[in-house]
Amino acid sequence: MDTSDPEITFDVTGYCNHCVTFFDNTIKYSYLGANSDKELAKKIAKIKRRGKNKEYDCILGISGGIDSAYAAYILKKFGLRVLLVHLDNGWNSEVAAKNIKSVAEKSGFDYQSFVLDWEEFRDLQLAFLEASVIEAETPTDIAIQGSLHEVAARYGINYIISGGNIATEGILPAMWHYDAKDTKFLKAIHKKFGKHTLKKFPTFGYMREFYYKFVKGIRIVYILNLIPYSKEQALEILEKEFNWKKYDGKHHESKFTAFVQSYLLPVKFNLDYRKATLSTQICTGEVTREQALEELTRMPYNPDTIKYDIEYICKKLDISNEHFETILNAPPKTYRDYPNNEKKLKFIYSIYKNFFSKNG
Repeated sequence: MDTSDPEITFDVTGYCNHCVTFFDNTIKYSYLGANSDKELAKKIAKIKRRGKNKEYDCILGISGGIDSAYAAYILKKFGLRVLLVHLDNGWNSEVAAKNIKSVAEKSGFDYQSFVLDWEEFRDLQLAFLEASVIEAETPTDIAIQGSLHEVAARYGINYIISGGNIATEGILPAMWHYDAKDTKFLKAIHKKFGKHTLKKFPTFGYMREFYYKFVKGIRIVYILNLIPYSKEQALEILEKEFNWKKYDGKHHESKFTAFVQSYLLPVKFNLDYRKATLSTQICTGEVTREQALEELTRMPYNPDTIKYDIEYICKKLDISNEHFETILNAPPKTYRDYPNNEKKLKFIYSIYKNFFSKNG
């Protein structure tokens, strides 16, 4: 990590705040041997108990990526009845589609695709690009949570299993991605730059989250934090058990995400997501700092194909290459340049987190 995060700080030993926070969170939230084994056993038993007499014990959001696929493998080992749910936002890569199909078939789990209204979603994505903010992926992030909770409520399911984890996603600067649950921020951008009305889009602000949590009793379980999780070992298992295929980069199961992280963010914002991913892997011992620095000497995108990638993105978003160039060259902005609920959400979620730390 470096000063491409404007809020980074370093202590007297040279450690940055991200590493310090990562190790603090590792102690609190990641796999801790026998204690985690006990907690996992209790959690599985509770999920099965709450799922009794229902069609499914839990929902697993599946993207076609390694984390959610490995979570499916773990849930199968524990004999859970799982409904796989994929958010189809129109940007799936061919490899992602094949991986999702393979995981569903090999695990024997039922599978549903939550398909977004493309015209609405395209309009919202384009609005965020026009807004010139880093958070180009906020429309997808909020739709994932909204769709998973909507399906869980429909089936009376109390647990959503997430592939999110400390081991591979423990470091991500706050200034690199603002809170996707701030619907005031999302609506402000869409109102200014959007053209369509959002009638079908599954929003997920704090009021809706509280409804799902307190009224419907839905909880999210980060199961990969309760097991010893190594990306390389998981990859070997998935290739063998699920015929899973590897991607070129993290989150490249989505063509839009791949483009945003490998080209838009580095070129427009001088922000390289690989720094956060590699920093996490250094902290977990999966790579050395020297290996990470060597990786960063390579371009984040393929210069031989980027012209075609840009053309694909423009065609999909129904804009000209000149329009995209205007977006790319516009002065970068942050969420603070638009109406938002940052202070309100920080206060609400501090109370919320305190409640759940005491009540599970």
